[in-house]
Order: sequence, then C-alpha cells, then structure tokens
Amino acid sequence: MTMNNLDNQVYPVIWETDKVLLIDQNRLPNEYGYVEISCYQDMAQAITTMIVRGAPAIGVAAAYGVYLGAREIQTDRRDEFILKLEEVAHLLSQTRPTAVNLFWAIARMLKTAKQTIGSVEYIKTALLETAQAIQREDLETCLAIGEHGLAGLPAQPEKLCLLTHCNAGALATAGYGTALGVVRSAWRNGRLARLYAGETRPRLQGARLTAWECVQEGIPVTLITDSMAAHSMKQGLIDAVVVGADRIAANGDTANKIGTYSLALLAKAHNIPFFVAAPLSTIDWQLATGENIPIEERHPSEIYQVGETIICPPGVEFYNPAFDVTPAELITAIITEKGAIAPSALSKLSV
Repeated sequence: MTMNNLDNQVYPVIWETDKVLLIDQNRLPNEYGYVEISCYQDMAQAITTMIVRGAPAIGVAAAYGVYLGAREIQTDRRDEFILKLEEVAHLLSQTRPTAVNLFWAIARMLKTAKQTIGSVEYIKTALLETAQAIQREDLETCLAIGEHGLAGLPAQPEKLCLLTHCNAGALATAGYGTALGVVRSAWRNGRLARLYAGETRPRLQGARLTAWECVQEGIPVTLITDSMAAHSMKQGLIDAVVVGADRIAANGDTANKIGTYSLALLAKAHNIPFFVAAPLSTIDWQLATGENIPIEERHPSEIYQVGETIICPPGVEFYNPAFDVTPAELITAIITEKGAIAPSALSKLSV
C-alpha cells in the first residue's frame, strides 16, 4: 500500500504482492530486518512471540492473517468457506488476550466476509481490501491522535519534557504511533524539549524500541530505568506522562504494559498530568470497568533471563503479568482520533 510521505518511514506491517513483511521487533535495536509471512499459522506465531506487538499493529497483522487464511481455503461453497474462515479467526484470536484491537480487526474481517455478496474469490478480494483499509485507517488515526494530543498538552512550559512507557510508537501501530505520535507532533511543532523513556521491564520495549525510534528521527531521548521515574518527577524533570493502551473499558479504566499503573500513581502524587493515547478501536464498550479486562501472563523466562544470561538463583518462583490496569480517576485525558476527553466523558464517543 502507499503511505503518506512522512519523515518517519517505520512501518511494522507491510503488504507486498502476496505476503506480509513484519519488522522483527525481537531483533531490534541491534538488527533491523523483516520476517516474511505467507500463511495464517505463521502470523499467529509472529503475534504470540511478539515479532509484531502493540495493540494497533497486532490488529493490522491479524487482519492480514485472516486474509492469508482465506486464501488457503479451497472451496467454492460460500457456507463452507465462512465456516473455515471462522476457524482461522479463532486461531488468530487466541494469540494475545488483552489487546482488544486484535478482536476488533478479526470481527471486522469476518463481517466483511459475511456481508460481501458474490463468489468466494470475490470475498477473498474484499478481505484483502479490508485489511489494507484497516492499515490505512490506523495510520490516519495515529496522525489525528498526534494532533489532538499536541493540542491537549500543558501550555507551559513552552518546551515540554515528556515521559513515556513501553513502546506506543510507529512500531506498535501502522505507523507514526499513538503516545509516540503525540511526542512526534510535539517535536515537529517545536514543543518538545526531551522525551524520557522508561526501559519497561521485563521485555525492555522502551529501551529497545522507543529509544530506537527516537534515535532514527533525531528526537532527543533519555533512557531511564523504571525505578527512576519517581525521582525524575520529584526533580522536576517531567512535565507530563503520555502512554498507550491495549484495552480501555467503557468507564476509562485502561490496560497497558505492566508498570503503567505505577506511573499513574506517581504522576498523581507529583501533580503531573497523565495522558493515555489510543484509537477508538481500543475501547471495549462491552466492559463496564477494568476489573474484567483479561491480563495476559507470559513465560517466566522474560523475568529470569536477559538475553542468554540467567539473573536469579534456581528455585525461585515467578509472576509475570504483561499488563496492569490504571483506574480512570488517575487519567487526565484519553486522546483519540476524535479528540482528548476526560475518562468520565468517554461515553460521548461511543459509536
């Protein structure tokens, strides 16, 4: 697909003729390379192993995964095709339980298949067009989030020092980013002095990915460990916190990478505004509060080793939730493609 001419040319998911190219985010920042995906089983594996990650990017990848699965179905019977496509969708839906964009994109693809009138081959063509539309729309959404976020940032000081967590940048979306999209817009409009990036244990997405994106674009970035956030705030180094989201409940409670809740508490204690940047597709209107958001638990190897180095003694036990939930009352505003809005007013955006 043809993207807008942006300075940032990082696109984690690319459709190329008959296959999908994914930036292998597990190899960054030391190696920049692509993984070729030609079947839906490989796409499911890529999502599970976090070759592609970030809620919007997962949604885009899953949409292409549905199309790849549809392409493999060998039947001319519409009812049989839909049945087998639902099996493809089910497999893809099992990959990451917290990121609601995954389920949103899969549901949209199934809706396309069921509502498209014509032959099975025509339905397959419509599915590819829908996946490409999801990708294109997400990039446009990120650009809008960036602009609305810029407008919602504190007026003073003129040049802000922002803190972010994990990676909600181009690598986590179709391009540009949500939280990092706000940072990019601030930088391009002369309102950013510096970005502080939390390392984001245990997978170090802040250190590996957010810092890498900033270096590529020349955005001033300072890496801190997660445990340095409180000290940095107390020292007056942080003017606002901007993070992404993997799922937002109807009341504004937000699931994001583990450690986000801690930052929200710290920001509240230091009277620092705390923003969540995410597309409307991240809002799960079926969940009244964040208490029912499923929290993915990942393999303990993410905790007990860094690279090939084991960092703890044998016999220790592990707890490795990938996300935590930040209560709505700790969030200053949720920045969507429709504007920045207080969590208490989120229902006004319901569609």
